[in-house]
Amino acid sequence: MASLTLHLDAPLDLGLTLGPLSRGPLDPTMKLWADRAIRASRTSDGPATTEIRVAGGRLTAEAWGPGAEVALATVPALVGLEDDPAAFRPGPGLLRELARRAPGLRLPKTGAVLDALVLAILEQKVTGAEAFHGFRGLVRAFGEPAPGPHGLWLQPPANVLAAVPYYRLHPLGIERRRADTIRFAASRARRLEEIVAMTPPDAAARLQALPGVGAWTAAEVTLRAMGDPDAVSVGDYHLPNLVSWALAGEPRADDARMLELLEPYRGQRARVIRLLETSGIGAPRYGPRMEVRSIAMI
Repeated sequence: MASLTLHLDAPLDLGLTLGPLSRGPLDPTMKLWADRAIRASRTSDGPATTEIRVAGGRLTAEAWGPGAEVALATVPALVGLEDDPAAFRPGPGLLRELARRAPGLRLPKTGAVLDALVLAILEQKVTGAEAFHGFRGLVRAFGEPAPGPHGLWLQPPANVLAAVPYYRLHPLGIERRRADTIRFAASRARRLEEIVAMTPPDAAARLQALPGVGAWTAAEVTLRAMGDPDAVSVGDYHLPNLVSWALAGEPRADDARMLELLEPYRGQRARVIRLLETSGIGAPRYGPRMEVRSIAMI
């Protein structure tokens, strides 16, 4: 076991910061609270489990497994200590108040492109419940137990995902289109991992060169893997309505209107979205919710 201690010069809320990386309370790869996080990951030295705690102006972390030292070295980026919330300077109004209320919210950076891409692909055009179910099934079927005492699991490695036959994925609720996208992306994993050294626009362009990966998926990946403070998930089912309701009092909007409202915050649009998502604000609902399907039964 290896350990790390850092002194914090500003508040840090692990729950708010790492929330975009968690796939719900049953996520087999991660456990998350406001002041504590436990996460399984793969590193260049092998698998690791990292436990992070924040208390009394200090961050302490412990890690288990062959990749423990590498995992600890990535903790500052993971918890957003490389992020710069001070770069966001909204004028008086809602966003300034939301930023004041959430001083511990930062944008995380995992550096793990394929992991983020698989999550985003699973979330394409389905409900959160469907995506979380598919992710849990994928991890349990093709991942492996993570090191350490916390009982977590590791996401499947690229070589396993690239070789898994489609008929093994369909019972997990992953239909042919998303399954083929995951398998093809996994076969190009080494090339994809290079994007963390690129600018976010160049990274998004490389991602969108993959079949089945569009602007929404690319933005989800640059946000999670690179900590891109300007990522906007164009094509999201709920996001335009949230942005238009919060910023303009309009209950419904399309992507064009959302981008228009976010334009004054270019460079920090992902931070604006995170503040709105964690605010409790929600646009009025006028119609039926997106239907939950059972792909495994088709």
